Amino acid sequence: MKARLNPSNLVVALVIAGLALLPLYTSLSGNVFVLTLFTRIVIFALAAVSLNLIMGYGGMMSFGHAAYLGIGGYAVGMLAFEGIGNGFIQWPVALAASALYALVIGALSLRTRGVYFIMITLAFAQMAYYIASGMSRYGGDDGLTIYKRSNFGGLIDLSNRVQFYYLCLGCLFGGIYLIWRIINSRFGLVVQGVRSNEQRMQAIGYHANRYRLVCFVISGTICGLAGALLANNTDFVSPAGMYWTRSGELMVMVVFGGMGSLFGPVIGTIFFLVLEELLSQFTEYWAMIMGPMLLLVVLFARGGIMGLLGRMSRG
Repeated sequence: MKARLNPSNLVVALVIAGLALLPLYTSLSGNVFVLTLFTRIVIFALAAVSLNLIMGYGGMMSFGHAAYLGIGGYAVGMLAFEGIGNGFIQWPVALAASALYALVIGALSLRTRGVYFIMITLAFAQMAYYIASGMSRYGGDDGLTIYKRSNFGGLIDLSNRVQFYYLCLGCLFGGIYLIWRIINSRFGLVVQGVRSNEQRMQAIGYHANRYRLVCFVISGTICGLAGALLANNTDFVSPAGMYWTRSGELMVMVVFGGMGSLFGPVIGTIFFLVLEELLSQFTEYWAMIMGPMLLLVVLFARGGIMGLLGRMSRG
């Protein structure tokens, strides 16, 4: 009972309950903006959770993760532009395109380590950014407006704020459950073992890069799903969504919440985006305040918010 009531589990339970009951609060208060804000938060939380799979559990510091957000979003937007609005076509294409791009990036970048790995993933993300910027048929630098959201044959109406929110929340919880199953499987234990001691894992017969590559592709595919959700949420896709600063924001969300913790990226995303919203109301230079806060977390709260809560539970 004591283990179940520790601060970490209590905060996670409160976050889950708060996210699940949020539409009830907005319907009672009439505050639609909160639902709009948290729909965006849930989508970015899914992207951060996918990044945590390779960064927190796999030890792969990718600086190009936002590319999959853009690829998933552009898959939806480009098909909608060409008159294909069926979500059962759009979303599988978004997932497949993200998985394929992750396979290409992973196959090349995993040949390197450390700062070289970071720079190659950054270079591929910038390549996707410039390709999207050059597609004049689909808006180029100005982006592409999506005039109609994905159609799922009447099963769910994405134009309904509450239904779309719960779809995003279901995708987030589904992504967390999938990652939980992965990290507790034999495959996930090998990936974590490679992160801790690659030479030892290779010595006992595991091909480290194969496991890393599969993990990398799974992560990119989940982030591609977040991109499809984001495109439907904003009714717009833009090359700016693939820029390296967006990848940096995703990394900050993971670090704030706690790398290598299941719900840490969710809490980190809520903290980051809510704080951004509050600070931006006072100054356009909100990043100058956010930066020192991240520095303090790195210096004095190793493991992020979840790490801090874990130390509190241990007394």
